[in-house]
Amino acid sequence: MRNPRTRWAVGGAALLSLSLSACGGSGFDDSGTDSGQSSGPASIKVLIASSGDAETKAVTDASKAWATKSGNKATITQAQDISQQLGQGFASNNPPDVFYVDAKFFATYASTGSLEPYGDSFPGKSDFYPTLRQAFTYDGKFYCVPKDFSTLGLQINTTAWTKAGLTDADIPTTWPQLASVAKKLATSKQVGLVLGDTRDRIGAFMVQAGGWVTNKDATKVTADSPENLKALKFVQSLLADGSTKYPKQLDSGWSGEAFGKQKAAMTIEGNWIAGAMKNDYPGVKYRTVPLPTGPTGKKGTLAFTQCWGIAAKSKHKAAALDFVKAMTSKDAELSFAKALGVMPSRQSAEAEYIDQFPQDKAFIDGAAYAQAPVNIAKIDQVLLDFDTGLQSLPDADPKQILARLQKNAQAVVGQ
Repeated sequence: MRNPRTRWAVGGAALLSLSLSACGGSGFDDSGTDSGQSSGPASIKVLIASSGDAETKAVTDASKAWATKSGNKATITQAQDISQQLGQGFASNNPPDVFYVDAKFFATYASTGSLEPYGDSFPGKSDFYPTLRQAFTYDGKFYCVPKDFSTLGLQINTTAWTKAGLTDADIPTTWPQLASVAKKLATSKQVGLVLGDTRDRIGAFMVQAGGWVTNKDATKVTADSPENLKALKFVQSLLADGSTKYPKQLDSGWSGEAFGKQKAAMTIEGNWIAGAMKNDYPGVKYRTVPLPTGPTGKKGTLAFTQCWGIAAKSKHKAAALDFVKAMTSKDAELSFAKALGVMPSRQSAEAEYIDQFPQDKAFIDGAAYAQAPVNIAKIDQVLLDFDTGLQSLPDADPKQILARLQKNAQAVVGQ
């Protein structure tokens, strides 16, 4: 299945035109915190998990602009498997200086002392969305600043919508309304809604119900709750009546494929779907609206994000931090947004972003109430097991799925 954070390059080979300044006041001594660091220009290594040539080019172009301004040098490497390569780098005490850190792996890296906790002293840290700052906070420390983010929205095939006799007044804002329009949109050729079969999609309903896997600061496991049970039972009801199906039930690798092939009239995906639709299904007309609220009127969506990590054992921390400052300036983030289809992590860029991409307003509005990935170290296998449970949801007992998640997650937290 396609990675839920896969981002599609929008508009072909978009070019970055960045005006990046070499920021002073790094928070580190100019000679670095490692006695082995030399004075003068630094050469840093940057490892990225690129979504494709457009992203690699964008980061490379931005790094060249930074190098010209700062007098330093950055070597950009596109990872084949960033988790494996970072693990090898940390184990051998030779990690890259700067690298992408996915929120779902962040706590594990932070717990082992692999990351430099520079976030709390980062200039203008309050400009980054609170949800994203929380995603990269561990043991009370804000470690690394988010480079961008994505959220989930509801995509509607407007042709199918009109054909079913639906209007703007029918756009679902509650769970019952979503269930109703899914049934109305279902035909012999398409289902009403295609929904990804993992926590990265179904988890949005848990948030809307007022639940989640943990409490806000990830100190307590809250998986086996009445709120989460309501969410799974609702999704189960959608699957049971045939109005909603998982991608594999529609012979599709992910929801965007089923939606693009018009096997489903609606889907729940992130803003990365824009590139997929433009490149692979340009004839399909659709719009994105906010996800419906839960039983108590609570809004809920999921946030997917990465931060710019700096290695705790980097010998060039001052240059690495200066690089991160340049990559996360407002202008740089807006340029990345234009080139890659991601959304800026800085709140100050929101209005300008919406002006440029009005069709994405539902996505960026979600930043105010989005839930970031589970922030617990070494929780990966537990969550994969939870996904397996969700994939059996049409026939399984939701209560048992949540009880298993509760038990397994508590075992990890208690280690």
